[in-house]
Amino acid sequence: MLTSCYPVLATGDVAAARAFWTGPMGFQITFDADWYVSLRREGHEIAVLDRDHPTIPEAYRGRSAAGVLVNLEVDDVDAEWTRLVVRGGLPVALELRDEDFGQRHFIVSGPDGVLVDVITEIPPSPEFAAAFADGVGAGPA
Repeated sequence: MLTSCYPVLATGDVAAARAFWTGPMGFQITFDADWYVSLRREGHEIAVLDRDHPTIPEAYRGRSAAGVLVNLEVDDVDAEWTRLVVRGGLPVALELRDEDFGQRHFIVSGPDGVLVDVITEIPPSPEFAAAFADGVGAGPA
């Protein structure tokens, strides 16, 4: 039985990653060491790990989490846009927009090249609606 599943992002700067995830992203610390920080927000978990820590196999040390996209689904993406970008000044990788596949979203960049996609589901276009499993992806009721 699977009891948990969450990403652990390798970072070259644990303090900067901690500040990003606990500051604008609103996560709370559940464990904090100089090499590893476990975080939780509303029942969802994420962690950051020093990319050179000995718990990482030697052949994989020194690599950051660049290229990772973390999705945060929220009730009101427009309010998050205002909070994170307009008032918060986070660097925008993708402007706020609607997608035919059923998302209104924007993407900001975080430490180590991690992208954070902030999403509110919207009804997909008929073209994409058929691609969803029964009742999934229909957007908010």
